[in-house]
Amino acid sequence: MLNLDTHILINALKGNLTKREKVMLSLDDWSISSIVIWEITKLAQLGRIDIDINSPEFAIALSKIHIWPLDLNVCRATLRLDFKGDPADEIIAATSLVHNVPLLTRDKRIKKSKIVPIVK
Repeated sequence: MLNLDTHILINALKGNLTKREKVMLSLDDWSISSIVIWEITKLAQLGRIDIDINSPEFAIALSKIHIWPLDLNVCRATLRLDFKGDPADEIIAATSLVHNVPLLTRDKRIKKSKIVPIVK
């Protein structure tokens, strides 16, 4: 199973993945932190992305993805991270850390982490 950050999921839904990302996503099941849904909602609300969160297609896409909850263990893991960033990014990275699920991200700061499992 792979944990996808918000921008990877958006690009997957829009068909804007790199060849490498397509290959990686074709080889494994997908998961996301629950905060990813909130981030997509806010980005759509602000007009920064064109995704209709009320559409049946969006609901169907999410139904095929494992959604990790934001819980106390994830919150505690944010304190152990070896980088500082956007709180949502920290939650996404901590989710990978807690559940030992490799994170697929384009974020250079997160990719430099020595403790977050990252898709190489």
